[in-house]
This record gives sequence, C-alpha cells and structure tokens, in this order.
Amino acid sequence: MPNKDICCAVIAAAGSSSRMGEGSSKQFLFLNKIPVIVYTLRAFDAAQTVDSIVVVCRQQDTARMKKTILKFDIQKVSHIISGGNTRQKSVAAGIAAVSPETDWLIIHDGDRPFISPELIDGCVRSAYRTGASALAVPVKDTVKAVDRDQNVVSTLSRENLWAVQTPQVFRKDLYLKALKEAECKRKDYTDDCQLLEHIGIPVHLCIGSYDNIKLTVPEDIPLAEMILKQGTSMQ
Repeated sequence: MPNKDICCAVIAAAGSSSRMGEGSSKQFLFLNKIPVIVYTLRAFDAAQTVDSIVVVCRQQDTARMKKTILKFDIQKVSHIISGGNTRQKSVAAGIAAVSPETDWLIIHDGDRPFISPELIDGCVRSAYRTGASALAVPVKDTVKAVDRDQNVVSTLSRENLWAVQTPQVFRKDLYLKALKEAECKRKDYTDDCQLLEHIGIPVHLCIGSYDNIKLTVPEDIPLAEMILKQGTSMQ
C-alpha cells in the first residue's frame, strides 16, 4: 500500500442509548473506572493504519467527549462532530469532517470497546486488497426464520451465516458513491456494508473476535466486565 494513502476512522457514538436505560450516553459508562469510549479510542490511537479519528456524538455530549479525550490523552482525534437522528446520517456527518486527502474510511461503533489495534489493522489491510472489508464472526447458534406469529418457517444453514461487526473499512470514493445513491433513493441503513451491497459492490468479511461485543442492553455490562477481567481486551 503506498505511503500516501490516508486512513481516517469515524467513530459512531451518537446513539440515544435508550435500550441501556442509564439516562445518559453509554459511551461514558465506566468499565474498571475507565469510560467505554476511551477503550475504543485507545485502540484506534494505537493502530498503525489509522492516521486520524473523527468522533461523532450527540450534541449534548460534545463538551464531555472533548474533556474525556483530553483527560485520557487520545492523540489522533481531529474533530468531534454532532450526529444526526439516524446512524447513517451520523456517519455521513463524520465523513464530511475528514481530511480531503483521506483515501480510506474506517467506520466503527463507539460502544464496541474491545476492538484491538491488531484487528483494526487486519481489517484495513483486507480492504486495501478488496476495496471494502468488515470484521465478522461465524454464527454459533442455530438461526430460525419465523412468520408474523413467531412460528418457525425454516432453519437457516449456519455454514453461510456470519454476524457482522465493526470496524468496516471502505475506499472513500466507493463509500461516497454508495451514500449518494442511498440518499437519492431515500434509503437509511443501519449497517454501512448495506450501502455498498445495494449498489453491487462486494464487501469482504475477515475474521473478527467474539469478544468484540456491542454494548446495547444492561445485560451486556457483566459480560464486558468478564472480558476485562480475563484480560482479553486492551486496557
């Protein structure tokens, strides 16, 4: 990969956190006395392939986010941006703030604190080869398709089922083309890979980690604490 290519990480941290039920952003929940968002940002700060970071958060969290980034000495953050009312709009706001020289976009959920620099770099290098790549893990459970009454319609083969994670890495021009198409058709997706899928661009999946969990509901916190205790995340 030529040295001139520049990678910017857009950290999506503008969700309402309503399912967590804490009354404030889950990005600032403490795990071992450290905010969730700090674990995430430290991993991107340490990743060799990441040149800069744009953090997208709720407008009311902007001052606290800046204070947290300064307190924990996160070096690569270039902008803190207020997000929109959907994930797609929040990511678009973050991308609008990246340097014009940026060649690659690395999009990651702020509430996935157990990502590692090694997984980030591996996903980016996969994207260098393919144009678009995302972390994912094979599904371990048996998955059923159901009807409206929750009756089983079919059993899906696990062989071809993967649970997608973040980061998801895209060549910037491909992502912007896909985003423009979605906006023109008034489509709003919850996953960035979907943008490219819907314009026919394949996204390569590379192996992630089952520890790379997304903190969504209160039941996720004990699991996160266990992952920390086992020392499987970067602290």
